[in-house]
Amino acid sequence: MPGDNATKALNDTLNGLLADCFALYLKTKNFHWHVKGPQFHDLHLLFDTQATEIFALTDLIAERVRKNGGNTLTSIGAIAGHTAIADDNRTGLDAMAMVKALRDDNAALVERIRAAKAAASEAGDNATDGIADDWTDQAQQRVWFLSSILG
Repeated sequence: MPGDNATKALNDTLNGLLADCFALYLKTKNFHWHVKGPQFHDLHLLFDTQATEIFALTDLIAERVRKNGGNTLTSIGAIAGHTAIADDNRTGLDAMAMVKALRDDNAALVERIRAAKAAASEAGDNATDGIADDWTDQAQQRVWFLSSILG
């Protein structure tokens, strides 16, 4: 039977994933607000749809941490301290550079989700292990959509 160390490691991994989701949500909204060019309408809508999907994951991830007896992130500083997603404060970025950045960040998110799934398996948390497959599928779909735009 898994021990407390495996559950702590899972909660740490989930908090990293939670931080990544918050960071990616904000980056996606930034690009939604600032995208320009011939594909403005389509990208504006796509980025908003993707941001909504990413934000919806935050509550699910945080609740998995709480159900496992852990504490979730509590502040912007906590998010910044746990995320692997780099900030991008530029407002004049080319639309295709935005698409590429979001594609790459979502691909990195897939790997972070896979790490959470592995940690869940190690901790014997079959609920997180199972739901991580849905999270992976959603992130892979975002990667696919963004990759298809890039050609």
